[in-house]
Amino acid sequence: MYHGLITGIITGIIAGFVASKLFDGQGKGCLVNLVLGIIGGALGGWLFSLFGLGANNLIGELIVSVIGAMVFLFIWNKLLK
Repeated sequence: MYHGLITGIITGIIAGFVASKLFDGQGKGCLVNLVLGIIGGALGGWLFSLFGLGANNLIGELIVSVIGAMVFLFIWNKLLK
């Protein structure tokens, strides 16, 4: 569901920030958090769709994005080591 560009950007920044805080205890900066939230939203949406799940509201989208961003951070850290 599309909530507008500004809401999407804010949701992406929040999702990226929360994911980076949960993953390694520190934020990555506003722009990196935004990119992380966007990647997390795409990856999380794809992963949840594999199980027949989806987000119906802003909170659901945020949860899906945070989970997707954490999966991305996990994979990214494994590839760098």
